[in-house]
Amino acid sequence: MLVFTSATKLASPKTEPFHSIEGTWELESFYSYDGEDISDTIAKADGYRQVKMYSKGKIMWTRYVPEDPKGRFGYGSYRISENELVETIEYGDNDMMKALDTMRNFTFELILKADTFSQITLDEEGNRTSSENYTRID
Repeated sequence: MLVFTSATKLASPKTEPFHSIEGTWELESFYSYDGEDISDTIAKADGYRQVKMYSKGKIMWTRYVPEDPKGRFGYGSYRISENELVETIEYGDNDMMKALDTMRNFTFELILKADTFSQITLDEEGNRTSSENYTRID
């Protein structure tokens, strides 16, 4: 019986663990998609920084663009599943508050690993269009 149990453990396929998104993340790059596959990688512009912080169901993000001294930020709640990220933004900077008049819930396909994640935007038919790609910094 011990041999059978040991053989079963060795033969069992290993699955990727479901990671936590809690922590602090910095944007590294953007992808463009042709509907399914990556068609282009776009690096951040010099000086551009975007950071997201996830904790206990809450999200805060901030963005700095050298040409826009006002900066950008937003705050709200989030939830994830194995392959989906939903952010509900409650308030933010002046431009964000104007945008919230038309859209508060942002739903993305999620690819989450231990130290990276991509939030992928889908079109109305469910085709991938673009993504933001983050690296864990805390």
